[in-house]
This record gives sequence, C-alpha cells and structure tokens, in this order.
Amino acid sequence: MLGLQLSTFGVYAATENTDSSLQSLPDKHLLFFQNISQHCGKAFLGKVAIDTENSDTLRDKPIVLHVRKCSSSQLQIPLHIGDDSSRTLLISKTTKGLQLQHDHRYPDGKSHTASMYGGHTSTIGEPTLQSFPADEFSKTLFLQTDMKNSVNNVWQIGITNEKLSYRLTRPTREVVIEFDLANLHPTPDASWGYSED
Repeated sequence: MLGLQLSTFGVYAATENTDSSLQSLPDKHLLFFQNISQHCGKAFLGKVAIDTENSDTLRDKPIVLHVRKCSSSQLQIPLHIGDDSSRTLLISKTTKGLQLQHDHRYPDGKSHTASMYGGHTSTIGEPTLQSFPADEFSKTLFLQTDMKNSVNNVWQIGITNEKLSYRLTRPTREVVIEFDLANLHPTPDASWGYSED
C-alpha cells in the first residue's frame, strides 16, 4: 500500500484555537496544520521525486493533490493517481498532537480492506515538517492484510512557500512525491466515497 510524504513550507502566525480540547497542542503542530490549510480549495500537480521500487502504481501517472476540505480539527486531502481516486489523506488534531490517516476506498465508496492506516506525531516536529510513524492500529492491520513490510512505515509531510511533498520511508523502500505550489491544477472530482458538496 502506498504511503506518501508531502513537503511544503508556508509560514503562518499562531492563531487562537477555538476547540478547548485542542488548545494545548504545541505551537509547531498548530502552525503546520495552518500552513497546509491556507491552501484549502486548491489542487496541485505533482511528480515522483523518488520511488526506489519504480512501482507501477506511480510510474508515468499524473498525480494531483487536492486540499479539498478544511475544518478547525481536520484536513481532507485527496490524492489522485492517474484515474485512481481511492486515496484521501486525513490530517487531524488530537489531544496529543497530529494524526495522519489514509482513507482508502473502492470505486463504489466502500472502505478498502486496508484503510485508515497511518500514524501519530511522536515529537513536536517543525511548522514545515511533521513525521508520522506507523501506529499500533496500522501495524496490526498490515500484519492482517499480508503487508508486514509496512509495519515500519514512517510518513512525512512537509510544507514550504514553494513546495509540498509527501514521503514514505521504511527500511526497504522510499517514496517522495513533490507538488509545486505555483503549479495550480483544475480541482478534480471528489475522491471515491466522498460527496461533491
């Protein structure tokens, strides 16, 4: 299962968090969240910078990332690879930091056998880069779905003023997809399982 890293560096000033249960999050987590949410509604064309397996999933496919829906607690970011609209990245605030999940769906909208995998921040990170080591739910899921190589996955998302990139690393693989924030793309249809509203 593909896991990706985003690196984009947009700098935001701290703002008040109106959700009382999340007010204690470290500033660097809040700023990272805001640095991505400032691009809400926009879509960007990407390219594969690194894929150590040269996988068929990514090879010669157009890749579009869409910062589609943003609330004060969650970002919904579909990742369209060719005609495959199965992946939506979810970045959510929790009482302990930030969580990254991959909502993976079939074309009929039903959840994929391996879905909602991801990880949670274990460090404060930076406003421009956060890491998400695979959590226990994901490790169990990977073992149950014959994806044992993925139990050591670490996803990274970064944000600068120029670029957003999505990265997956594990001992046997690295994938980096980079999105040029100056290269706007027409907004695609909603990813599978999500409504157009």
